[in-house]
Amino acid sequence: MNKTWRFSILFVSAFILILSSCQQKSQKIDDVFSFAKTRQKDLQLGVYITAQAVNSLLSSEAGRREAISILRCNGITKAYIEVYRGGLVVDQQLLEKVRDYFLENNIQVAGGIATVPGKNFGVRQEAPLGWFNWQNEKTQQDVEKVVRMGAKIFDTFIIDDFFCTADTSAESRAAKGSRSWSQYRRDLLVGLAEKIIIKPAREVNPNITIIIKYPQWYDRFHLFGYDVAREPKLFDKVWVGTETRGQYTQRYGFVQPYEGFVNYRWLSSIAGNKIGGAWFDHGDCNAKDFIEQAYQTVLAGAKEIVLFNYFDFVNGHPGHHLLRMNFEKLADLARAVAKHPVTGVAAYKPPNSDAGGDLYIMDYIGMLGVPLVPVSKYPQGANVIFLPTQAATDSGILAKVQNSLQQKATIIFTAGFLANAKDGEKLAEIAGLGWPIRISPMHTPLALEAKLMTKDAKVLLSAKVRSGKIPFLTKKDNVFVLNTHTFSQADFDAVGEVLLCPRRLQLLEISQSWANTIRQVFNSKLGLELDAPTRVALQPLGQTGWFIQNYNQKETSVTFSAANAGSFADGFTGEKIESQGGQLHLTLPGRSRIWLMRK
Repeated sequence: MNKTWRFSILFVSAFILILSSCQQKSQKIDDVFSFAKTRQKDLQLGVYITAQAVNSLLSSEAGRREAISILRCNGITKAYIEVYRGGLVVDQQLLEKVRDYFLENNIQVAGGIATVPGKNFGVRQEAPLGWFNWQNEKTQQDVEKVVRMGAKIFDTFIIDDFFCTADTSAESRAAKGSRSWSQYRRDLLVGLAEKIIIKPAREVNPNITIIIKYPQWYDRFHLFGYDVAREPKLFDKVWVGTETRGQYTQRYGFVQPYEGFVNYRWLSSIAGNKIGGAWFDHGDCNAKDFIEQAYQTVLAGAKEIVLFNYFDFVNGHPGHHLLRMNFEKLADLARAVAKHPVTGVAAYKPPNSDAGGDLYIMDYIGMLGVPLVPVSKYPQGANVIFLPTQAATDSGILAKVQNSLQQKATIIFTAGFLANAKDGEKLAEIAGLGWPIRISPMHTPLALEAKLMTKDAKVLLSAKVRSGKIPFLTKKDNVFVLNTHTFSQADFDAVGEVLLCPRRLQLLEISQSWANTIRQVFNSKLGLELDAPTRVALQPLGQTGWFIQNYNQKETSVTFSAANAGSFADGFTGEKIESQGGQLHLTLPGRSRIWLMRK
């Protein structure tokens, strides 16, 4: 072959490679759906289509065609098609038509059900909120009938948030007997999961995958019948609610953005490899709330995000643009998290544990800049351990604490934990505090749980009250006590709240110096230093990098360093980030984030 021919072949080959590269880049920019398909192994987006939306928007050819356009332009590659909600049972033929149309257009499908009562469907509970009386036979029969229909149509089927109850009817009281309401409801629903959902569905479709989806109110699950110890063993997969919404608004309870991470990681520590995906919605969300949910969801380890619900995509929401623009970053982050999950302070919450006055405390500790990672089993071998009231459920906690201290671990108790633990007096002695510790919440600007008395503990921070000063943070050797009160049942009752945070907390209004002191207690053994106000979250991706999120509304200055970090790079772009003496001085715009990687 002569040189001219060789040159021509090389030129044509190079041209084809360039053209292919340009096509790929063009595809990334111009065809969101095709690009999303290429990233499905890293991160997949799905949308939940309620029964009402199926009935009103997808019953015509034009409506189904519009749905495909909406899903494709948002990079959504999977649809959850609901068969029942609030009294509406969708016609089987319509469900099959929608399923087939989506499959023909390269959209994966699954079925779903919202187990909430309708006018002639099931029996509504005697309690606030529109949940079922699951003890009633009509409820059981109606739900089973719909589950059987759904199993005929779909090979994957998800149970939405409402597999729970607060019913206090005479019927339920008689069935409860001497059990606590929590125990009765958990026993009831674990039994019904097998009887009216799993068994009937498998009789119709032996190969069906059945998913239980938990809402985000993790510290209240057991009160209303969710049994996270037993249910994941029954169901094939577990999905998790990460719908934190607006942290500054009351509508959905002043929920902190870190809660999505807490809920997913805690449930994943229980469900193991059955954990599947996460779910958040548009309610009470501006665009920044919406995208923040996505980032915490991905940091928690989710490989699939289900967006609730299709009506919001038809009506439009500013968060959709941000999600499209951030999808590649989210997929890159998801791929990194799969290899290097977020690590940090092990926070112990056993399954079905009461929180006392520490309801949702983990969310707030995370918002103070502590990389808190919840676990459902005692974290033997962890070098920093957080034990709130929830951990007091463990009757063998004293021996575990003693063993951890022998291993030179740092342990942080809450006052509520000490007051409620089986061996509280011995644990208080270890912490250098006087006994007894009596719960007496003080709603001063900074809510306190108890009037702590020190013996040989050192007071690091104290709060002013009318009678003087009360220790807020104490230290004895490697043992610290945090005397904070988030919420208790009494706080919920005072405002008629059932599930979510009943009020704003001043804990996130403490000074930067106080926040730094608290962070130092939690983070020093992790080799991390963060100088920042509250509402700046820090999450290490193993030893490979760190994710910092500014949840404040305003621009915030942050100084960060990590032991043996060397130089830093931007995890999204790969560009080097200059440090000074191993420290990074960052200016983060309000509601923004940065992914730092070891260079």
